[in-house]
Amino acid sequence: MRRFIVVLGALVAAVVLAAPPASAGSPHFVTVSASSSGSSLTVSGKEAGLGNESQVHIVVSATALCVNKGGHHPSAENKGSFSADGTFPVQNGRANFSLTIVANISPPCSPPMTLTWTNVTVTDTTNGISTTA
Repeated sequence: MRRFIVVLGALVAAVVLAAPPASAGSPHFVTVSASSSGSSLTVSGKEAGLGNESQVHIVVSATALCVNKGGHHPSAENKGSFSADGTFPVQNGRANFSLTIVANISPPCSPPMTLTWTNVTVTDTTNGISTTA
């Protein structure tokens, strides 16, 4: 019986020592913020839990539309979907990103209407995760 325990212990130790170290992380967005100025939307953020990855590919998509003083979108023709993407380096399992989208709506929003951004989505296509801003 004692011999069996020693052999079993040796086998367990061999399996543990032979296993490769875990390099996968648990990707998640730490912060994501969006700010608009004129016809531009800038989305910035931080992603963590990236393990030993060298870079991540981020895509930001959003809908821009003209809104009147009453908060309504009066015309289906002056809105559109826009996106921007980029590849960002990972350092110590974290990546910072910032992307700017410019809306080219036709006809353009003219006063008293203003440009509003909706459905802002941030996606890490490297890890298949998304969040909203």
